[in-house]
Amino acid sequence: MDDMKLGAWKKKMMHYNETPFKDGVTARQSIWRKNKATLWYYQAPVRKYNVPIFIIYSLINQPFILDMISGGSTIEALVKKGFDVYMIDFGKPGLEDRDMTLDNFITEYIQRGVKEAIKHSGAKEMTIFGYCLGGTLAAMYASIAKEPIKNLVLFVTPVDFNTPSYFDKWVKVLREDNWDSSRYMDELGIIPASHVEAGIRMVTSPIYFTPYLSLLLNRDNKAYVDKWHKFNTWTKGHIPLTSGVAKQIIEDFTKDNKLIKNESKINGEGAMLSNINANLLVVGTEGDRLVPLDHILPVMDKVGSVDKTSHILTGGHTGTSVENGRLPGYLDNWLHERSEPADS
Repeated sequence: MDDMKLGAWKKKMMHYNETPFKDGVTARQSIWRKNKATLWYYQAPVRKYNVPIFIIYSLINQPFILDMISGGSTIEALVKKGFDVYMIDFGKPGLEDRDMTLDNFITEYIQRGVKEAIKHSGAKEMTIFGYCLGGTLAAMYASIAKEPIKNLVLFVTPVDFNTPSYFDKWVKVLREDNWDSSRYMDELGIIPASHVEAGIRMVTSPIYFTPYLSLLLNRDNKAYVDKWHKFNTWTKGHIPLTSGVAKQIIEDFTKDNKLIKNESKINGEGAMLSNINANLLVVGTEGDRLVPLDHILPVMDKVGSVDKTSHILTGGHTGTSVENGRLPGYLDNWLHERSEPADS
């Protein structure tokens, strides 16, 4: 690439880096707000199913990846298929939210959001989608839910933290020496997004530069560059963690592994996976460095669900659930068989 082309390309990338990608490609409306959170509603052009879908995304990444690119949007594919979709967007916590815990997110935002979605839709039952840590929250919520949950779909969701997939020496010290990690988090109050990103990079660093090589190889392909930039914007758009959440993750998950042991509590109530009776679909990927299969699949033996299925994909942590603008066959068929048709 000569100097003139390189200069033009750098200028283009600087423009991209100033461009936000938050609104998505699917029409939506806000139906409820609390603090920083928004409950979004995506209406199906033609509603074909009476069981809406409620999406819970991770606490450390922004959910706009689910509706970022036309033809590659999970939400777009769902509404085109005939599902009304609701998604809780937690927003970005501030220092005033430092004491918020997983209990708060589950009862005050997720459970309240599901109630609002049921009231708004008039539906008798709901399907819950949970992604990564959002799936962990979804499973915990489902274990205490009084609301009617028909289906629960967990994508790359960690539930068993017994075997560390990274930072194993740190975890060993934490467990064996009863090391107190709370002082650092209490001092900060909010774990900055830069700290969250640094932690992720420490896990993925061996392959982190590969996307930039792909970008250079496809620099003259505008469609590829646009898609690459949107995805890269998402990967760098981490969300700060409240110290309350960070401490609870370390103590309850990393240190004591309470969830898979049926020892977790939400506001004093037992959050036992055995309480989950919804139809269950668990999705993992073979190449996931962040959430390997041995963190995901043990949930299959712990839930009370009679109808439970696991599906393993190839690829990494951010493997797509959309194929050529459509839901993949395994998900399409699973939902169709377990979602009441609107004309029935």
